[in-house]
Amino acid sequence: MFTQAGFEAAFAYWPMFLEGVLCTVLLSAFAVFFGFILALILALCRMCKIGPLRWIATAYVEVFRATPMLVQVLLIYNVFTLAFDLPTFLVFGLFRFNRFLPGIVALSLNSGAYLSEVIRSGISSIPIGQTEAARSLGLPAWKTMRLVVLPQAIKNILPAMANEFVTIIKESSITYLIGVQDIMSVVKAVQGATYRQMEALVYAAALYFCLTFPTSKIIAHFERKMSRGYKR
Repeated sequence: MFTQAGFEAAFAYWPMFLEGVLCTVLLSAFAVFFGFILALILALCRMCKIGPLRWIATAYVEVFRATPMLVQVLLIYNVFTLAFDLPTFLVFGLFRFNRFLPGIVALSLNSGAYLSEVIRSGISSIPIGQTEAARSLGLPAWKTMRLVVLPQAIKNILPAMANEFVTIIKESSITYLIGVQDIMSVVKAVQGATYRQMEALVYAAALYFCLTFPTSKIIAHFERKMSRGYKR
């Protein structure tokens, strides 16, 4: 099943693996960043008193949480392909824009649906007295949310947001199906060149582990420090 020659043949593609790691990290970082912005909008819409906005945001979240990411990625990629004539230049000289952008959009839309629930719970965890005190000082509702509620809520949900980054790193592997040059795309390239896949998959698993395990430990460290701060 595994051979030394197979590992050596796969290791010969290490520059491509490094490019795949860079693509995976950038893809995940952009997805979480734009997903957070979308999630904040969705969370505020779901908590507002305007019925249509609340219903639309709720429907969006339920649809994206109830459908497979594979379907979302393929659907969004095909929509982009049919609706837009995306340029094919290389991003950072490495990744094709017409594949990279749909991957970011698909992951961001999915991440936004999940993060919106995290943000909504973070906002709900802030005592109502904070809002009442701010309003009694004459702050309008939007300033109360921006200056009083959101800073405290974001501090509470930072560990969950960081965990979403770890999750997206792993789930981004599915974007190789639309031609994004991530780690899994290198595995397919190695398979096509050497007719062996298992050794390349071992390297891919090791790279994903090296990305997610240290990140998880760093998150856990800061989460413990924040918990001790609350106990004081």
